[in-house]
Amino acid sequence: MTCVETRALATSALRGVAEHAAREAGIYLRGVFREEMTVERKRDRHDLVTMHDRASEEIIVPLLSDGAPGSRIVGEEGGVRGGNGPVTWYIDPIDGTSNFAQGIAFFCVAIAAERDGEIVAGVVYDPIADRMFSASDDGAFLDDAPLHTGQALGPDAATVITGYPTARDLQADGAAALEAFGSLVNAFSSVRRTGSGALTIAHVAAGWADSALGSSVNPWDVAASMLILRRAGGDYRPLWYDEAPSGGDHLAPGFVATRAGGSYPALDAVADGIVTRRRGV
Repeated sequence: MTCVETRALATSALRGVAEHAAREAGIYLRGVFREEMTVERKRDRHDLVTMHDRASEEIIVPLLSDGAPGSRIVGEEGGVRGGNGPVTWYIDPIDGTSNFAQGIAFFCVAIAAERDGEIVAGVVYDPIADRMFSASDDGAFLDDAPLHTGQALGPDAATVITGYPTARDLQADGAAALEAFGSLVNAFSSVRRTGSGALTIAHVAAGWADSALGSSVNPWDVAASMLILRRAGGDYRPLWYDEAPSGGDHLAPGFVATRAGGSYPALDAVADGIVTRRRGV
């Protein structure tokens, strides 16, 4: 298949390529989950990596390259590699590495395809539950069934999932971060910290949570689940910390995600406060 043929691939075909790669990595991850493993730190004790992150990515990369020849691949562990074809893949081989390393079954494989600067296909695979969230131009799906968020609950009955504030948020925002978290605790029925941004947004897309907030994400964390949520009828609002955003919404360092019809003033106020502080306004 040539790069010209790759450009002509339907987004559903790209979704199929990503699903196959994610399932193959998932088979491997199920086999090593809760086994003894060496855990390394990247930036600090909150940012972990295992040999299985790297092994999972090495399973995924050739399958994407074969499925869409000439693709450029951006992986969390392997960096940028591949060709200069029309498709760029974003890969997170284990989103939720801390959970995976500690034996907590809330992690996923996330793969997204970008073409002409736009995310056009994406999958989030939960290998332990064996659930495949996916999206392309023909909609969003959970396994083989169409996926819709359903109507969001009001804040007094709703759940928000967020990792905010992280240790780095506390360093950046100080006491304002704790005040913001307190406002979410007061406004929502429940606040959860799950440890995987991609799987969290997928849960919002499935209607299993009402909203989510992320303050420090990378494109491979959110590109796939952002598309899944939007195709399922939900809303994904990027949070840009620069005055002049450049590129697609998956490149923004923060986000607010909600089910269809979700209206949460306290969540919006926290998100706006984060943006204001990051911009130094």
